[in-house]
Amino acid sequence: MHCPFCGHEETKVNDSRLAAEGQQIRRRRECLACGERFTTFETAELVMPLVVKSHGSREPFDEQKLRSGLLKALQKRPVEQEKVEAAIARIAHRLRGLGEREVPSRQIGEFVMDELRHLDEVAYVRFASVYRSFQDVEAFRDEVDKLRTRRRREPLAGQLSLLAGEEPASKPASKGPRRGS
Repeated sequence: MHCPFCGHEETKVNDSRLAAEGQQIRRRRECLACGERFTTFETAELVMPLVVKSHGSREPFDEQKLRSGLLKALQKRPVEQEKVEAAIARIAHRLRGLGEREVPSRQIGEFVMDELRHLDEVAYVRFASVYRSFQDVEAFRDEVDKLRTRRRREPLAGQLSLLAGEEPASKPASKGPRRGS
């Protein structure tokens, strides 16, 4: 690291500590030429993949665009902001975890659908209707039927019901002893 005061190339590290809740390392340095002290911060550079749109163009991943899409689907739904931010973080983590330089926008859409399905079923269907370009009521009905089938297999605790008259999903009932075992 070059000294910001004299430009000398050699500095020594006098102290290193974690900063920013463990997301950075703070280093106190001293220039070996002029003796001036200064602080540097080191953070991991997490490169997000480029998003390949359906028509073939590429653009940088935009977390704000992701947030906007989620919030639009969740508009007027009783979902806490912390849960939305956690969903955004999980999607970004999944994208980085792919280890790819480019990711199709469809894959990001599927990640969003997966998160919305767990956050709020109404928001999920709203997003799905735009994302999958529903053309008629039958497409909505098919998606709701898929949601019902999936819910029977894996109930979502605390989820508000999509359809009037249904009980909100609760924790899965514990299964008693199996017969014939």
